[in-house]
Amino acid sequence: MIPYARPSTLTEALQHLAEVPATIAAGCTDLFPATDRPALAGPILDLTGIAGLDGIDHQEGAWRIGANATWTDLLRAELPPAFDMLKEAATEVGSIQIQNAGTVVGNICNASPAADGVPPLLALDAEIALASRNGTRQLALRDFLTGPRQTALAPGEIVTALHIPDTATTGRSRFLKLGARRYLVISIAMVAARLEVHNNHVTQAALAVGACGPVATRLPDLEAALANQPVDVLPDLITEASIAPALSPIDDIRATAAYRLTAAAELLRRAVRDLTGGQP
Repeated sequence: MIPYARPSTLTEALQHLAEVPATIAAGCTDLFPATDRPALAGPILDLTGIAGLDGIDHQEGAWRIGANATWTDLLRAELPPAFDMLKEAATEVGSIQIQNAGTVVGNICNASPAADGVPPLLALDAEIALASRNGTRQLALRDFLTGPRQTALAPGEIVTALHIPDTATTGRSRFLKLGARRYLVISIAMVAARLEVHNNHVTQAALAVGACGPVATRLPDLEAALANQPVDVLPDLITEASIAPALSPIDDIRATAAYRLTAAAELLRRAVRDLTGGQP
């Protein structure tokens, strides 16, 4: 029988993990499909009994998304318009049943290059809160994701929350995803865009692309190019050439690398048009 623990406090969970290396479980929507045998291998540490890891709230200049918060919790939360792109991504994460069980943090820890939640969270300057028996630390999401299915999570650590600083919650946002069908699909390309516009000019831009490299990525050079520009010229500035240096798409069964690059540029243009009132 597989050893299974469901502690009621974070202290108990960290103590257990320090003594017995285990697979961490919460929503389990990726854990079971990734298992290629009749039963899970090795000890399981279930976090769902820890009340302190629940909820989505605002505290000390940042929004906190607890490690046990589900996609449905996110969709129901009252959040600034800058979070709209993350809510739009939430509706694309599998079926309603998956959204009810799967956690936002789990989507990040799974570290799929096509994880729907990553581009919006990158565009929100998300930070990862980690805890171990030796203390706590915080990492930018871009530093936490190190490769396909790879993270900077150290042995004995648990992700306790995502933090979104207030400085990244200005403006409006949009998430767009391209797949072979409408629902239950792995992306060919996806984008997240957050724009702050004053007097018809961009004062802040945050752009991210997923499924076009080993990890999703921000586009700082393009963001800088859009800054202070009138909104009607933005689509002309978003080209394949302007995003290609930051991306490394591959050929696979879903699309060629060239198609992914073309799709990412077009999705970004559409997202920007949506956010600027449909400017041509």
